[in-house]
Amino acid sequence: MRLSENWKDYELIDTSDGERLERWGDIILIRPDPQIIWSSGKKNPLWRSAHARYHRSSKGGGHWEQYKRVPDRWTINYENLVFNIKPMGFKHTGVFPEQAVNWDFAAEKIKSEKRPLRILNLFGYTGCATLSCLNAGAFVCHVDASKGMVQWAKENSQSSSLAERPVRWLVDDCVKFVQREIRRGNKYDGIIMDPPSYGRGPGGEVWKLEEQLYPLVSLCRQVMSDDPLFFILNSYTTGLSPAVMEYLLGVLLKTELGGKISSDEIGLKVTDTGLVLPCGSTAIWEK
Repeated sequence: MRLSENWKDYELIDTSDGERLERWGDIILIRPDPQIIWSSGKKNPLWRSAHARYHRSSKGGGHWEQYKRVPDRWTINYENLVFNIKPMGFKHTGVFPEQAVNWDFAAEKIKSEKRPLRILNLFGYTGCATLSCLNAGAFVCHVDASKGMVQWAKENSQSSSLAERPVRWLVDDCVKFVQREIRRGNKYDGIIMDPPSYGRGPGGEVWKLEEQLYPLVSLCRQVMSDDPLFFILNSYTTGLSPAVMEYLLGVLLKTELGGKISSDEIGLKVTDTGLVLPCGSTAIWEK
């Protein structure tokens, strides 16, 4: 498993009874996680002195219960990047800390190349991967269907002093955007893709990962440059294994481009137990 181990402002303190105990800077949050099917006693006193806990509703969604004052927003750092944290209505905070291992991979690859690089970040969310690539020296095209998420990503770029770096912020349906890029003849040296299991585009377009992932990766192959660097495919869909995603990239990219492919789960180490919580899967093609 690939671990995100360089965090200082984030910590997964403990896991038990379907919940995570986490530190986000100085704020302690308790959030649900369906993968946590074990009970380990919740012995850490922070379980009883957290700032807030997210409660799921049986009707869908949920709400935050505050035990102490929680700011509407605050910032945490990763290396020299700064992210704005905002507790959202569906348990999220704007950062998936396990993804840092993929940010680091992309940044290291970009820094190793002594040439200008163009990176496409699809389903870019709040821009953490975008900022990592910008900081490494690449031009980035950031695409997400949510206007609010793209605005949040811009705020993160400002907080990280990267707002003047070469970047395009686009609110768009990712499939339609790639189709237009093919017609325009635009090319990218690296592609990062973190698609949702299910979602809707700005015009109400329905996205179902199992049905549309292969066609989308096929489209993305057509916007890859003549000397591409990497393709990172991430998923939180439980039915889509790392090996399946690796095979998909093998069929669509490795057979034609060579290079190598790999896949694995990504995860976070739990401080209290020393064990690792799996948090998703990533497949990577690299030259």
